[in-house]
Amino acid sequence: MEILNTITNFLITNAYADAPAAAAAPQQGGGLSLMIMLAVFVLFMYFVMWRPQSKRAKEHRDLLGSLTKGDEVVTAGGILGKINKVTDTYVVLALTDNVEITLQKSSIVSALPKGTLKSI
Repeated sequence: MEILNTITNFLITNAYADAPAAAAAPQQGGGLSLMIMLAVFVLFMYFVMWRPQSKRAKEHRDLLGSLTKGDEVVTAGGILGKINKVTDTYVVLALTDNVEITLQKSSIVSALPKGTLKSI
């Protein structure tokens, strides 16, 4: 039992009550400093999260809008191919001369420079 008390006293420190202050001074600028901290936090979240995400979404939207027949692209699954046909929501991608697949436009991640597929 003595060992258990020793371990408990080591892990859990005693809490002693402090004597109350005679005249506690009111906090100065509590509301204003809270508003400033909140504004800094919102600005931080905007520049760290929302702005880069919306910028990437805009770049992806522009990429999907600029796809044309003959472009070489990479899909989200890592498939490389050449676009044979583009519709509003789908793209026909030629993997080789005899193999074509139909994908949603949103699955295209990036466009490759011309001639990349021949060099691979």
